Amino acid sequence: MLLIIESFAILLAVPFSYYYGSRSLQFSTLMNGKDDLLALLLSAVFIFLTGTAGLIFTRKGSKKDIGKREGFVIVTMAWIIISLFGAIPFVLSGAIPDYTNAFFETMSGFTTTGASILNDIESLPKGILFWRSMTHWIGGMGIIVLSLAILPLLGVGGMQLFIAEVPGPTPDKIHPRVAATAKRLWAIYVAFTLLETVLLMFGGMSLFDGLCHSFGTLATGGFSTQNASIANYSPYIQYVVIIFMMLAGINFTMHYFALKGMIKKVSKDQELRFYLAIILVSTIFIALTLILKNLHPVEEAFRQTLFQVVSIVTTTGFVTYDYLQWPSFIWFVIVLLMFTGGCAGSTGGGIKISRLLLLLKNSRLEMRSQVHPNAIIPVRINGRVVPQQLVNNVLAFFLIYFLIFAGGTLVMSLLGLDFESAIGSTAATLGNIGPGIGIVGPVSNYAAIPEGGKWFLSLLMLLGRLELFTVLILFTRSFWKH
Repeated sequence: MLLIIESFAILLAVPFSYYYGSRSLQFSTLMNGKDDLLALLLSAVFIFLTGTAGLIFTRKGSKKDIGKREGFVIVTMAWIIISLFGAIPFVLSGAIPDYTNAFFETMSGFTTTGASILNDIESLPKGILFWRSMTHWIGGMGIIVLSLAILPLLGVGGMQLFIAEVPGPTPDKIHPRVAATAKRLWAIYVAFTLLETVLLMFGGMSLFDGLCHSFGTLATGGFSTQNASIANYSPYIQYVVIIFMMLAGINFTMHYFALKGMIKKVSKDQELRFYLAIILVSTIFIALTLILKNLHPVEEAFRQTLFQVVSIVTTTGFVTYDYLQWPSFIWFVIVLLMFTGGCAGSTGGGIKISRLLLLLKNSRLEMRSQVHPNAIIPVRINGRVVPQQLVNNVLAFFLIYFLIFAGGTLVMSLLGLDFESAIGSTAATLGNIGPGIGIVGPVSNYAAIPEGGKWFLSLLMLLGRLELFTVLILFTRSFWKH
């Protein structure tokens, strides 16, 4: 069913391919890197037939009940399979003829990482660029949530899929039924996308560019249709993108509560406050540094800093300036921001603000317990006691996250990358950020990464997008025991 959805998503790129001049349906035009209409149509048909065949041949033996174990398997395999098939249009059109690169680009899209291997984005056909941005948009809210919203067949036991898919340790349910929850989340997601598109068009963008950049913004992905990302656009457009990146990094249930008039509940949310505080403090510190060192005028320093901070914190990955040109101690701040991420329940990747908040609160209580060893003081967030099991889960998440980061840095170093680039590529893909430091910096890409490194970084993207446990649990012996 997910492959069938993917085939129809590919067809949405066909009108843009046709409108912008690719009208050839000759097989001789395949793989020339310029005509994409036939490649998109053939890809959609092939993926649709494969999905239909899978649906037919597995119908009789399928389980109606989806338990927690099945949920982990379905979610993990779904992301892998849609990426394997989603790479086909890139290969068939010749835009990315090498399958490893095509898969890397597709996995980067669906996981909303935004890491690219493309050196000349503007030379690609518009249909391919639209499909590239569409992978962001689908992956942003999650293709599993999409299926819950439009396929009630997965309603039974669907919460297992929702928990495995939606970012954050405690996804709030807006509605008792998961399908209804998914529909409300997607309604907000679509509304924000359309609103940003309109505002970008007011700033001079075409409908095509407006949609593609809105897809990348709301999904916190970062794929652009321009080689320079957002750098060549006006300050107005940059501010619009900043605002919607910030909105995308907020828990979508907060948007729902705000729309329902529950402003007091939103304003008191501790995670939201911490998220805004990180952005504010980081922006002030970096902007003041740039102003005092006369590197930028005041407004430009503020705008460039705010854009980069929000882009990194929300793991969007859009860029307006090469931050590697700034003093090296600012790099350190940016690397630290790579380990934050958006709020739980947002489209952002990374560790998540809620986990950082929980870790800080738990650390403070541990210090208090040293002074008052007999006191029983629970961790509270928004006035609610956090179960110890969840605290343990977060502590385990931090340990595993940084072990994977250290191991990933070692692997990339062994593959020939310098230490700076190894750190940058690992942090940027595991955190679903995109641009890093070193050879994968904001004005560079991942084209120079060895082939084995691209497959490894694709795995890190998947781990980061599904927040480690969903994937890692499949490699434990206890998971497979009946």
